[in-house]
Amino acid sequence: MGEKDYKLGEIMITEDKIRERAAEIGRRISEDAGGEDVLLIGILKGAVMWMCDVIKHISVPVKIDFMAVSSYGASTKSSGVVRIFKDLDAAIEDKNVIIVEDIVDSGITLNYLKDSLKARKPKSLKICALLDKPAGRRTEIDIDYKGFTVDDVFIVGYGLDVNQQYRNLPYITSVVTD
Repeated sequence: MGEKDYKLGEIMITEDKIRERAAEIGRRISEDAGGEDVLLIGILKGAVMWMCDVIKHISVPVKIDFMAVSSYGASTKSSGVVRIFKDLDAAIEDKNVIIVEDIVDSGITLNYLKDSLKARKPKSLKICALLDKPAGRRTEIDIDYKGFTVDDVFIVGYGLDVNQQYRNLPYITSVVTD
């Protein structure tokens, strides 16, 4: 399969539950936007599947862009050092921006990213995350649109990976460490 096969736990969140929550959040984003355009910034690579599901339910004009940002590398723990691998293609000044993230764990990467994007003077800046793992938090971060709260385990599936594996799982599960 890959460099190393990992043992997976039970299904924690089904594909149906994820899609149902994405629809709810897409509708909330539309309501909150009050008819104004929104720009979704997907954080590569993990947020792609979640962003695709949310965007289907946004009824106001929407544009998308992507960034690649990490504090993990190939590790399962945040290093605390944030690196931007791909920046935005367009300016965000005076735009209603929503950062779309797969999981908020330590909060370090997202906090850095939020501060960096605030300096670019968007009209508004919100966060939409598929998963929130508050037990891993090392810095405070507010999530405006939250999919699900998860326990302090290493999560894979639905875009989330371990060493680039398991992104294609249609559900959320954990990697079992013995």
